[in-house]
Amino acid sequence: MQGEPEVAVLRLGHRPGRDERMTTHVGLTARALGADRAILGGDAGKSEDTVADITDRFGGPFAVERTDSPRAIVREWDGRVVHLTMYGERVQHVIGEVRDAHAEAGEPLLVVVGSQKVPFDVYEAADWNVGVTNQPHSEVAGLAVFLDRLFEGRELDREWVDADRTVIPEATGKTVVPTDEE
Repeated sequence: MQGEPEVAVLRLGHRPGRDERMTTHVGLTARALGADRAILGGDAGKSEDTVADITDRFGGPFAVERTDSPRAIVREWDGRVVHLTMYGERVQHVIGEVRDAHAEAGEPLLVVVGSQKVPFDVYEAADWNVGVTNQPHSEVAGLAVFLDRLFEGRELDREWVDADRTVIPEATGKTVVPTDEE
């Protein structure tokens, strides 16, 4: 989030035809819940385009990029690394340590979200292997809970700049208006 050290989300892999929606939702969740950018591994071209389009229409700042070497991103990251996995330490037990280390060190934070089976070197490279729950669940749900806990809900009041349109909150209905009519 603005004014804080960078938080980037890395989608570790992408299986074309199988992960299209999931990879897109990882990027959209990263954007909506406070990360500064998403790095999508593999052949995630449509997902990258969708996240960039949403950012263009609903505002930013947020960047999305693709990499053919996601494990190299983890190895070469100049900051702290959190790997989200159901096998990790409980988020409620480590989130304070993650938040404090990120803020105090002023270093960028990389949040790694897997796709297919995650290689063991990612577990070893991570400063924290974090489980939102130790039960099978969606990586999108895990990312959402983690980011909300990291930012302590501040991301929900974020101001979006350069938006073409805005969603008007209401009890019923779906109202989206151009930003100049807000």
